[in-house]
Amino acid sequence: MRSLLYVLSALGVIALAFWAYQENYRTQDSIKHVRQLSREIAAANSSLRMLRAEWAYLNRPDRLRDLVDLNFDRLGLLPLMPDGFGRVDQVIYPSLPLLPVSGRIVEVSSDGDAEGTL
Repeated sequence: MRSLLYVLSALGVIALAFWAYQENYRTQDSIKHVRQLSREIAAANSSLRMLRAEWAYLNRPDRLRDLVDLNFDRLGLLPLMPDGFGRVDQVIYPSLPLLPVSGRIVEVSSDGDAEGTL
C-alpha cells in the first residue's frame, strides 16, 4: 500500500512540475506580448504627437489667412465679423406636417394609472 502511495505521489509531483513548466512558458510569452504592445503604443503615441504638431503648424492663423487671400476668387471666404451672425429668432425653420388627431385623450398620473376618455 505504501509503495502505491509513493508512486502516486511521484506521479503527482511530475504532473505538477509539467504544469509549472507549461505555465512558465505561457507567462514568458505573455510578457513578450505585453512588451510588444507597449512598444506599439509608444510608437503610436509618438506618431500622434507628430501629427498634432503638424496639424497645429498647418492651422496657424497667418497661414490660413494667406490661403484665404490666395483662393478668394474660388472660395469667396470672408473674415468672421460680429455683424456676420444673426439671432436665433431670425432663423426660419421648416414647417412640420401635422399629425392626425385620434380624438382620444389619455391622462397619465404619477402613480402609473392611465385613463382614456373620449
